Amino acid sequence: MGGLSPNTPIPTEIKLHKQSKILEIAFNDGRRFNLPFEYLRVFSPSAEVRGHGPGQEVLQVGKKYVDITHIEPVGQYAVCLFFDDGHNSGIYSWDYFYDLGVNQERYWQAYLARLEAAGASREPKALVK
Repeated sequence: MGGLSPNTPIPTEIKLHKQSKILEIAFNDGRRFNLPFEYLRVFSPSAEVRGHGPGQEVLQVGKKYVDITHIEPVGQYAVCLFFDDGHNSGIYSWDYFYDLGVNQERYWQAYLARLEAAGASREPKALVK
């Protein structure tokens, strides 16, 4: 994944809200997005989630309560998010965060439709022991 296109908005602020499980990200064009941890996890840009081409995506289920334990910068153009389910291979570029923010409602509705079609749930299976 390369660098940024010249017109990519750059984050001016990234805040983890642990209680509400929201990553708040503000950009230098004035836009601000509140992205739930679950949303960021199920739309991880990693190969294990996205697959290696169209139609290769792996539906992420049971991630309703996922937490982000920490964030690490990747150069000047991205961050790596570390989730408490062990997932940490997604590199979230500024472009990708911006796209997730702008298209949040549409992407989320499409995800919920895919879950329903698969008979899957946002709830983790292991909640009942």
